[in-house]
Amino acid sequence: MHIGILTGGGDCPGLNAVIRAVTLSLINECGARVTGIERGFLGLLTRASRPLDAGTVAGILAEGGTILGTHNKCDPFHFFGSGGADCSAEAIAYVNELGLDALVAIGGDGTMAIAHKFEAMGLPVVGVPKTIDNDLYCTERTFGFDSAVAVVAEALDRLATTGRSHGRVMIAETMGRYAGWIALEGGMAGGADVILIPEIPFSVQAVAERCRERESRGLPTIISIAEGAMPEGGGMTVQRTIADSPDPLRLGGVGNWLQQQLEPLVECEVRTTLLGHIQRGGSPTPFDRVLATRFGYHAAQLVEAGQYGRMVALQGDAVVSVPIAEVAGKNRLVPREHEMVRAARGIGVALGEA
Repeated sequence: MHIGILTGGGDCPGLNAVIRAVTLSLINECGARVTGIERGFLGLLTRASRPLDAGTVAGILAEGGTILGTHNKCDPFHFFGSGGADCSAEAIAYVNELGLDALVAIGGDGTMAIAHKFEAMGLPVVGVPKTIDNDLYCTERTFGFDSAVAVVAEALDRLATTGRSHGRVMIAETMGRYAGWIALEGGMAGGADVILIPEIPFSVQAVAERCRERESRGLPTIISIAEGAMPEGGGMTVQRTIADSPDPLRLGGVGNWLQQQLEPLVECEVRTTLLGHIQRGGSPTPFDRVLATRFGYHAAQLVEAGQYGRMVALQGDAVVSVPIAEVAGKNRLVPREHEMVRAARGIGVALGEA
């Protein structure tokens, strides 16, 4: 067999661990030849690839990012480099030229949507879920998420020390797009007093009331807010729009917006920190290294068994597979009565509810 691997969408810790696991498993258990496609689906159009072997993937387990590179704008079915034209036939032609028997696509909802379209064109595909946002359908965890949560938790720990020193309200804005998993779990791990997520629109007055209550007791307030969080009756804070991106909206700035709303309502100083892309970078946590390795091995098993059109997923403690068609283009949001949401309420964390 000759199998291709690509990493699509945004980068995150653990991508190299998957590349390593898929490559080694295919070589050791299937005797397969493995080729890496560079910069995601763009490599299929620019004809950029390179062979992968045991030596190529040695020492990359703990390395952040992806040795193959990635791209978060290239959709071959609507290619920005050709004015939005459908260039999928060119991609398939390069796949045939390489002699690939199947493709392992590592990415988020956008990557799975593209992979599903290629599957419909006759290209056998196996998907591996990747996103720091943890918002991919049918899987309880995506690798990269735990690493992002660890960054948020450490940031909140550090913000708490200066918050206590000055008696301030400290706001940390996290990533997460339209889902609040990072802000919620990172906020819980970092001991946030207020957690604001897109799934639960917040009342500025309710947040200010919590800040004043803590202020009256000489305590700082630590707020973990997701970039997609929105006030009651309002919308998400859009930083900019990128026309040639599959998801044109770039969220950001809601932390600063909240600071401006809170400053007239509290006596203490309010400060905002935008965590941004530091949540994507660096070495993966041990949990993500293991999860990525399990995902990569299971993907190779699906290839060996000829079970294509499926994505590996974590359900409970088991790695399983689900049809890519059930995942493509869908988001997994935080249920309003999720166990972690109830736990946050139970320990007195404010969620901005009036």
